[in-house]
Amino acid sequence: MAHKTARSRVFMQCDVFSTTPTGGNGLAVVLDGDGLSDDDMQAFARWTNLAETTFVCPPTDPAADYDIRIFTVSRELPFAGHPTLGTATCWMAAGNTPKQVGVIRQNCGVGLVEIDLSGDTPAFIAPPTVVSEMPEATLAAITTALNLDPTRINSHAVLDNGPVWHAIEMRDADDLLTLDAVAISPVKGLAVGLIAPHKDGDADYEVRMFSMWSGLTEDPITGSLNAALAHWMQSQGRVKAPHIVAQGTCIGRLGRVHVIPLPDDPDNGPMRIGGHTNILIEGRVTL
Repeated sequence: MAHKTARSRVFMQCDVFSTTPTGGNGLAVVLDGDGLSDDDMQAFARWTNLAETTFVCPPTDPAADYDIRIFTVSRELPFAGHPTLGTATCWMAAGNTPKQVGVIRQNCGVGLVEIDLSGDTPAFIAPPTVVSEMPEATLAAITTALNLDPTRINSHAVLDNGPVWHAIEMRDADDLLTLDAVAISPVKGLAVGLIAPHKDGDADYEVRMFSMWSGLTEDPITGSLNAALAHWMQSQGRVKAPHIVAQGTCIGRLGRVHVIPLPDDPDNGPMRIGGHTNILIEGRVTL
C-alpha cells in the first residue's frame, strides 16, 4: 500500500568515481526528499539495495545550497564521499545552480561540505579526520581475520571523519590484489580500509574497503575512506602533489579517486577528493 503522502519525485541513479559507466559505485538520488520521514527514507534505501541512497532537502543552513540525508540499507550516515559527489552532479543535471559560482555547499551530518567545481572533475573538500592509534588487540584481530602477513604491514591507525575506519597500509599493491576476500573472517562492527602503493600503471595507490557491520561486504569505491586516508598521509607529510587511487579492482570495477592537495600548502591545506560521475537513470519515483 502506498504511503498516504506519496507523490511523484525527481529521481536519478548514477555511478560515481569512474569514467566507465557501471565501473564505479552506484548511488540512488531522490532530488526532492522534502516531507519524507526518517522511516520513509530508510525503507526506500533498503528497497534500492544500493550501498547508499541520498535525499535532497531544502537547506536548513542559509549558507548551504541543499541539505542531504545519506542512508545505507540499514542506517543513516553523517557523511559519505561517493554520495556527496554523485548527488552534486545529479542536482546540477536537474537544472539547479549553486549560490556561488564554482562551488556547491552541501549540509549533512558533519556540517557544511564544499564541492569544488573548478577542476577537471568535481571534488569535495574532505572534512577533518581525527587520527588515533589502533589498539594492538584490534590490529591483531584484523591481521588474523584478513590473513595479512604482519611483516608486510607498514603502518596502521584509526581514522574518524564521520565514519570510523581501521586503516592499514601494506608494502605493495599486490598485497591487496592477492588478498582472498572469501577467506576473510569478519571482525564484527569494524570497517577496515587497506592501502598500498602501486609500482606502475595509471594509479599511485590501491585501496580495498571491507565493511564488517553485518557479515562482510567489499565496497567498490569509498570516497570517505579515501578522504580519511589522504588526511592520514598528509599528517605524515606524504601528500606533496595530486595522486590517483584505484579501488574496486578485485570486484570488477574501474574506480579512480583523485586526491588533490592545495599546491601552495600541501601539508596543511584542505584535501580535495574528486571523481567522475555518470548518470545512468533519470525519471521519477513515487514516495
